[in-house]
Amino acid sequence: MFYHDNKLQYQVRVEKPNPAFAKLLQQAIGGIEGEIRVCLQYLFQAWGNRGPNKYRDMLLDTGTEEIAHIEMLCTAVALNLEGATHELRDKIAGENPLVSNILGGMDPRHVLSSGLAAMAVDANGVPFNGSWVVGSGNIAADMYANVMAESTGRVLATRLYGLTDDPGMKDMLSFLITRDAMHQNQWLAVLEDLGGVSANLPIPNTFPMADHVEAFDYAFVSTNIEKPTVAPDARWASGPSIDGKGQFRYVPAEPFGGEPQLGPPDVKGFAQEQQMTGGMDKGIIENIKDTLLP
Repeated sequence: MFYHDNKLQYQVRVEKPNPAFAKLLQQAIGGIEGEIRVCLQYLFQAWGNRGPNKYRDMLLDTGTEEIAHIEMLCTAVALNLEGATHELRDKIAGENPLVSNILGGMDPRHVLSSGLAAMAVDANGVPFNGSWVVGSGNIAADMYANVMAESTGRVLATRLYGLTDDPGMKDMLSFLITRDAMHQNQWLAVLEDLGGVSANLPIPNTFPMADHVEAFDYAFVSTNIEKPTVAPDARWASGPSIDGKGQFRYVPAEPFGGEPQLGPPDVKGFAQEQQMTGGMDKGIIENIKDTLLP
């Protein structure tokens, strides 16, 4: 179950409303780097968790905190839109260019669809996409996905911080930037709790290494057409692998598989007659004729 109170997790104040900045804040709500994504990601990982309950409880705590961050950002959007209708009316009365110019950079749907409130969309007005939510059922894979989600979210928040001179907005974004840093450390701490890199890589660690194709284990395959003979001075090209289970090697790419040979199209798929050939044989059409005609 979820409960709520009527107060924000952290203060949200806007000294000078800015409808254009409200549009930018939408990216932090409904964009791929946004709070809806991390909120649902942590909650779905929790709801599907199989294993020690401490991981489920931790994910629920953080996913629920992210709901609070969505609320803060929605409040910030609404506060930045206050007074926008009068500004919009004045602009329309005095000008008649394209709508984007009339609105001075704000999202017209903030007026037309939401009544000066936030929406579950990104800065371009594209609705949130649930396919961005990662919940694999593998705790280590999910933690790495969570580090990426918090990292890109923090990059976005720092960019938004640089795009506003409003002290209230900077203060709110500083809070979100701080929490993003903590959550990056939190997910990495889970990986350490699971035994660290060597214990978890490669993911999943339940697949037997004996079933790998040994010739390609820890081989960096270079597809450079010039085929340099000397390996680059790079961590991934030589030396012990990160998981400590092998040695990196630098290998020029070679075609080991030969040319693919596909069968002719299925006659029920309605390809062109010219496609209905099987190479050396007569092809489907000819074989059908041979079968049906005396």
